[in-house]
Amino acid sequence: MGGVFTKQDFYYVYTDEPHATRRKEILKKYPEIKNLMGHDWRISIQAVICVLLQIIMAILIRESSWKLVFLVAYIIGGTINHSLALALHELTHNLAFGHSRPMCNRILGFIANLPLGVPASVTLKKYHLDHHRFQGDGEYDTDIPTNLEVMLFSTRLGKLVFLIIMPFLYAFRPIFVLPKAIHLLEVINFITAFLFNFIMYYYFGGKATLYFTLSTILGLSIHPISGHFIAEHYVFIKGHETYSYYGPLNWITYNVGYHNEHHDFPFIPGYRLPKVRQIAAEYYDNLPHYDSWTKVLYDFVMNRDVGPWSRVIRPSKMGKSVVISQQEYEKQVAKAQN
Repeated sequence: MGGVFTKQDFYYVYTDEPHATRRKEILKKYPEIKNLMGHDWRISIQAVICVLLQIIMAILIRESSWKLVFLVAYIIGGTINHSLALALHELTHNLAFGHSRPMCNRILGFIANLPLGVPASVTLKKYHLDHHRFQGDGEYDTDIPTNLEVMLFSTRLGKLVFLIIMPFLYAFRPIFVLPKAIHLLEVINFITAFLFNFIMYYYFGGKATLYFTLSTILGLSIHPISGHFIAEHYVFIKGHETYSYYGPLNWITYNVGYHNEHHDFPFIPGYRLPKVRQIAAEYYDNLPHYDSWTKVLYDFVMNRDVGPWSRVIRPSKMGKSVVISQQEYEKQVAKAQN
């Protein structure tokens, strides 16, 4: 099961990430795609429904056996909480209410965060935008595994462990790789999450409260939806660093599987990304893509040529160009939509 460990290395490249170039080409040929930019009210509806469903499920299983709690947390809770985590992803780009109402997006983020058990909404926004601005940057893209992770999780058994502890890696890696000052909104996010957990514990007990955290841990580890963590940017075919998924799970994940389209146009809500592929089909139909996230997880573990090292890394742009603030970045986004 463990396989034989062999020394692996990242894919080092010295070219710019492909999305900015493709975005310019597509917009020049299909300027009507700009009409898809903006926000989508359906994001808030889906997020609120998922929050209510999780609260109901927690109340229903509060007196169940631990075996049933774990089973429900994996099958139902894990699916819902992963969907909520991807709602937070949409909100990092202000896609629910637009860039003109950032606090509305943050407030919805606090609400969508409640059943996750741990505060994540504001911190995700703080680091995820760097992933877009500096894709593949060895210093500032915290989506890339560390050298320590490559050393520890490169065998088949190690890669399986890597998938199991994925929620913890995504939570703690940015803090150690690229520590940032704590934002006031992060404190508010922490307080709201703590108060919600306290209220649930006070009225419904420990199982109901722990159900939320279990749903997050199980739903973001070895779970069919978690295949998107690997599918998005792990190199299975040399020369390609971003991959899309066009399977049915997009229906409950805000079309996060349309990942080439998302990186090309991060200002377009997930609900509209299929239209991007439809309009500019010649740019996407010939790119390698997936139809099963579950198969991606299996191939990641079993394929000896793929592992935590299978990521594209390019030299850091820091020091070579001016790094814009988050506020300036969002001003540029708003300008691009006009």
